[in-house]
Amino acid sequence: MPAANLPTTVTPPAVPDPASQLDVAGVLLGLLRESTTEPRPDDQLEALTLAVAADLPVLLWGEPGIGKTAALTQLAAALDLPLTTVIASVHEPADFAGLPVVGDDPAHQGVPMAPPDWAVRLVRAGKGLLFLDELSTAPPAVQAALLRLVLERRIGALQLPPGVRIVAAANPRASAADGWELSPPLANRFVHLQWVHDHDVVVRGLGGTWPRASLPRLAPERLADAVVFARRAVCGLLAARPSLVHRLPDSETRRGGPWPSPRSWEMTLCLIAFATAAGSSRDVLSLLVRGTVGDGPGLELLASLDRMDLPDPESLLADPASAVLPERGDLRQAVLDGVVAAVRRKPDRARWDAAWALLVRAAETGAPDLLVVPATTLASLRREGWDVPASIERLAGVVSLSARADRAAARVASGGPAGSRTGGNGAR
Repeated sequence: MPAANLPTTVTPPAVPDPASQLDVAGVLLGLLRESTTEPRPDDQLEALTLAVAADLPVLLWGEPGIGKTAALTQLAAALDLPLTTVIASVHEPADFAGLPVVGDDPAHQGVPMAPPDWAVRLVRAGKGLLFLDELSTAPPAVQAALLRLVLERRIGALQLPPGVRIVAAANPRASAADGWELSPPLANRFVHLQWVHDHDVVVRGLGGTWPRASLPRLAPERLADAVVFARRAVCGLLAARPSLVHRLPDSETRRGGPWPSPRSWEMTLCLIAFATAAGSSRDVLSLLVRGTVGDGPGLELLASLDRMDLPDPESLLADPASAVLPERGDLRQAVLDGVVAAVRRKPDRARWDAAWALLVRAAETGAPDLLVVPATTLASLRREGWDVPASIERLAGVVSLSARADRAAARVASGGPAGSRTGGNGAR
């Protein structure tokens, strides 16, 4: 190219102003962080809010990145509580027990234990959500220092106000960074909730709409009855199963989770009362109960709660025509067994006839196979002079099935083939 055609000056490309570009990036980040909330059924979120309303410490267990911290941030915003996050594993025991401060005359005034700044801020605010994150990475000495904070709400010489709620989060030891098992005394102070992700919630949340966390609506007219119901449920189970009052698990791993003790049963009673007053579902109550006393005792308590709502056998015998039987098969079976047991305790011709009427009603409204055992037992209670009621003919097929099953079981027990004939015209 000829030299005359070359440009005499070269204009460098425009360089964006770094400050203005950071401002634009900030706007973009703000747009990405914008989201709304909507009312949406969420059992684990409802269980969390119930435990927070009951002023019980909650421990969320979940894999890293599952959304535990995000859920707590959203909960604090929804409840208008200032959120204070404390990473337990990066603190020393003295940070929770209080730092000694020598005064003018320690021999007369003693040495006060000064609380950390975040505790002072909570006291000044009068309310707040204290979030103890990464609890499973805290060494045993720090866990020991947390005992008084979690149970008594004291840190150093400072008493946290009643408006402060405590929620912790932890990863399972297998996925925690240098994790430890929780000590039994600390674990027994929490309501343990397994935090898992819901596919639909995550997809809709990433689209900008998350479930709304709100405190449960407690019905004022239910409060007294809820307390009576909760006490009757827990005391009834422990009276029948005294070994469940205190049962420290054998393995170290299970000791770091929920297990039954007088303390955790008291927490369970409180949660049942709150769930009853709020009209919560059985699934939510199951999360709370099993997260407080463990799966085994919790499931026993839930089963006893079902039986508490069963109709009284004496009321059913008094008016079998208007009896309303449970729809669930196991509960219906329990009711019918209770009716037959009531007749056995107080045998009477009228009660015997009424029990047969109830069995007929059960056959008309449910699975007939549930009647095999009650019908066979009731038939064995017949006394001399008691005429067979006409209604029993409608159960003849059930009783016949029971008889054939008994004969087949007897043949199996004696070593014969279950399907062999008895005589020339015997039943199979």
